[in-house]
Amino acid sequence: MLKNFLPNEHVKSILDIHPEVLKKRGIKGIITDLDNTLVEWDRPNATPELINWFEQIRNHDILVTIVSNNNENRVKEFSDPLQIPFIFRARKPMVRAFYSALSKMGIKKEEAVVIGDQLLTDVLGGNRSGFHTILVVPVAQTDGFFTKFNRFTERRILNWFRKKGMIQWED
Repeated sequence: MLKNFLPNEHVKSILDIHPEVLKKRGIKGIITDLDNTLVEWDRPNATPELINWFEQIRNHDILVTIVSNNNENRVKEFSDPLQIPFIFRARKPMVRAFYSALSKMGIKKEEAVVIGDQLLTDVLGGNRSGFHTILVVPVAQTDGFFTKFNRFTERRILNWFRKKGMIQWED
């Protein structure tokens, strides 16, 4: 059961995920979380660095769909200027939104990665759906009420993985 919380990869930032590497692995699509994965949960727009990253991803013909548990207004305001399709109120870790994103992109599960900052939503949902998962360090140190609870639980799970020698990275 706990292995469903173990990501396939861990990076410090989404900017550390390089399109050339994804392309070599046959990846054609990215399913990514929004808040604290791409930008701080209270930042309305993409940073210049993130806009550049999205351009690099597009230049390598990799599709992106944002899958967020947040409301439509939040996700739409962020996604529309970037012309990135999105799914709001995704109810992660439920698997339906992940498959919906896959369908929107018109690719196979093996051709997609799931990227997020939370074990209890992004990684669990991606793993339960059979995707390759990449955990990123949260962009912000502050969280909403429910996310604070998740972070407490995540620390306990990560410590267990560390003690078992299943992960070697630092938080």
